[in-house]
Amino acid sequence: MDEVPRNDVRTNGPDQMSSLFDHIQLALRGLKFGHISLIVQDGRVVQVDRFEKVRLPESSRK
Repeated sequence: MDEVPRNDVRTNGPDQMSSLFDHIQLALRGLKFGHISLIVQDGRVVQVDRFEKVRLPESSRK
């Protein structure tokens, strides 16, 4: 079975930590409602997920 490719963000040193913060900033950019999730394996961040909720205007809910 083939593994789905993903951006592998690992925190081994200052450069990787800077890259991690860049990914987190990118995930937060423009996010009004939702959350981000960090996936950690073997003590390293390997994935950043962004979950966004879209709130509909009051008039469209009726």
